[in-house]
Amino acid sequence: MKKLTLFAFVAALMMISSVAFAQTTASGTLTVTATVNGTISLVFNSDPSGVALSGTGTNAATLAFGTVQAFGGALTAGVTRSVIAGTSFTVSSPVDVFVDRSNVASANYTLNAQLNAADAVNTWSVGGVPVTNAAAATITATGAYTSNIPETVALTIPFTTASGTNISNAINFTATAN
Repeated sequence: MKKLTLFAFVAALMMISSVAFAQTTASGTLTVTATVNGTISLVFNSDPSGVALSGTGTNAATLAFGTVQAFGGALTAGVTRSVIAGTSFTVSSPVDVFVDRSNVASANYTLNAQLNAADAVNTWSVGGVPVTNAAAATITATGAYTSNIPETVALTIPFTTASGTNISNAINFTATAN
């Protein structure tokens, strides 16, 4: 009987301790989904032989030709000047256009450019292609991704432009995956 009582006592102790140490748990499952969308980016970089851009490495840079004139005088570093048949002169500088892609299967891209505002006096070009505000001009139909592609931005100014005239416009670039 003593053994039976001892056995009952030990069993009761074991039940009490298992109840005292039991933990309450819960579980769940989180399902995660995502849809990948292909994208491309375009940034402007300073070309080593051109004008140092402000905002280089962004998609909103500034090319400042500085003070320009047809003959003589110092030009901003990286600006090239040429006189055209005694009627106008052109200032130009290469600008690097860098287009990258992510999750896009295309092998290359088309680069277009368009002036932001009309300019009835001066002539603009990118990569030798005339650029106006009337319609986007194709600068390249098969641009290479992940490379700095130099595109020369040129501004042609007539000799009839008054001294002290400030010229300002923006060129909107669009890269489209092919």
